[in-house]
Amino acid sequence: MGLRIDLHPIRRRFEPAIRCFLHLYWRFARGLTVGVRGLLIDAEGRVFPVMHTYVPGWHLPRGGVEAGETLGAALTHELHEEGNIEVIGSSTLHAIYFNRRASRRDHVALYVVRSFRQSAPPQPNREIVAHGFFAPDRLPQETTRATRERIAEVLDGQPIAELR
Repeated sequence: MGLRIDLHPIRRRFEPAIRCFLHLYWRFARGLTVGVRGLLIDAEGRVFPVMHTYVPGWHLPRGGVEAGETLGAALTHELHEEGNIEVIGSSTLHAIYFNRRASRRDHVALYVVRSFRQSAPPQPNREIVAHGFFAPDRLPQETTRATRERIAEVLDGQPIAELR
């Protein structure tokens, strides 16, 4: 169903310190950080999470929005990089979340994408080590609580939790 490569334990051990350093850097380099996530839903109702090398658990494809870049452009290139996925037509902005656990300046826009194509499954690389399409009730065990909550908001009509 999905491809998975075990993460290196040393990399996992240092991930919290690396993330803290990057957010400290971004605090001074950027006044506000903005990211995008994509919830891809295929014709069978399955969703597409990925596993990154730098943070534990399964997450929705994501990335930062660079200076001068639109949210839509950031979503498009992140989905291509992380899933070899091309958005066809439009995607829908579901919500914008304030990610206070990352920093007091971090916001994430969640887009729902139902019209897309994947020319071939992506190959594992230094950023993405696992991916796949899964039924929402059969997500990998390591899927994060926040990822499960975003999926429930979209598919089950759960209330949107703007604060994380």
